[in-house]
Amino acid sequence: MKIGILTSGGDCPGLNAVIRGAVLKGIKSHGHEFVGFRDGWRGLVEGDVMDLPRHSVRGISKQGGTILGTSRTNPFGPDGGPEVVRGHLERLGVGAVIAIGGEGTLAAAQRLTGAGLNIIGVPKTVDNDLDATDYTFGFDTAVQIATEAIDRLRTTGESHHRCMIAEVMGRNTGWIALHAGMASGAHAILIPEQQVSMDQVTEWVTDAHKRGRAPLVVVAEGFVPEGADTAHSHRGLDAFGRPRLGGIADRLAPEIEARTGLETRATVLGHIQRGGVPTAYDRVLSTRLGMAAADAAAAGAWGTMVALRGTDIVRTGFADALGKLKTVPEARYEEAAVLFG
Repeated sequence: MKIGILTSGGDCPGLNAVIRGAVLKGIKSHGHEFVGFRDGWRGLVEGDVMDLPRHSVRGISKQGGTILGTSRTNPFGPDGGPEVVRGHLERLGVGAVIAIGGEGTLAAAQRLTGAGLNIIGVPKTVDNDLDATDYTFGFDTAVQIATEAIDRLRTTGESHHRCMIAEVMGRNTGWIALHAGMASGAHAILIPEQQVSMDQVTEWVTDAHKRGRAPLVVVAEGFVPEGADTAHSHRGLDAFGRPRLGGIADRLAPEIEARTGLETRATVLGHIQRGGVPTAYDRVLSTRLGMAAADAAAAGAWGTMVALRGTDIVRTGFADALGKLKTVPEARYEEAAVLFG
């Protein structure tokens, strides 16, 4: 069988390791052939492919980004739809698709599966917010990058006696903020799951300053302060109609400075959390997920995605991943909050 692979949505450390794992396992164990669709769903909608022989994936597991390219194209846009996709697959002789992506990608894969197409999903999001899998690849790398960056911000804050705010990724959940904040010894961690008043944030910052510390605040991009209705967004909508978030740290900094009298600087880490080489953990997890996806395709387990449960890779339906987000439990936040101030 010829299988097509695509990577969709935001790039993520570990994507290339998934591709490599799927291609090597598919060729060696099942005799599959592979092609890659360029730039995610765009390649599938337009029938734009590249061959993926074994030598094409040599040594790519340690590379960041994706050799296939990615985009936020909606496959159900004006030029897409199930029949368009089906036509390209038949023309190319592709019998199945391995779609690697986050919530939007898997939702589209679910719809296409419902239309009779053969699709296997691989969950991908640095936010670690997809349900039905314990961890998503890229999360460990993002936390490591964020922690290193925050450690550097701390030294500047201490040298200048400033309050430093680091904004990390986290549209709907605060997993990166929670882990990176705890790892770096933040004096306050602000996440989407917990609305916190500016009075409370000010108290944490002031308490840290009174103890002779340079206050450090870690905030997820989707954090909504108490009294606000929605997350801060000023960059319009993406291809799936979702607000492009970012900039909450820049809004918090002047307010904290006005309330405390402390010089306060904000840094938005943004896309550096997605870039660079994946950690060893993410390389191993990504490779295992890619291999499992090839096995699922060989078994004809269409409409399923591969996932991590404990230390095992299992198969689960798309609906299990899309029913709800995996949010930070209140107990986990309270655990971290003991360290605040």
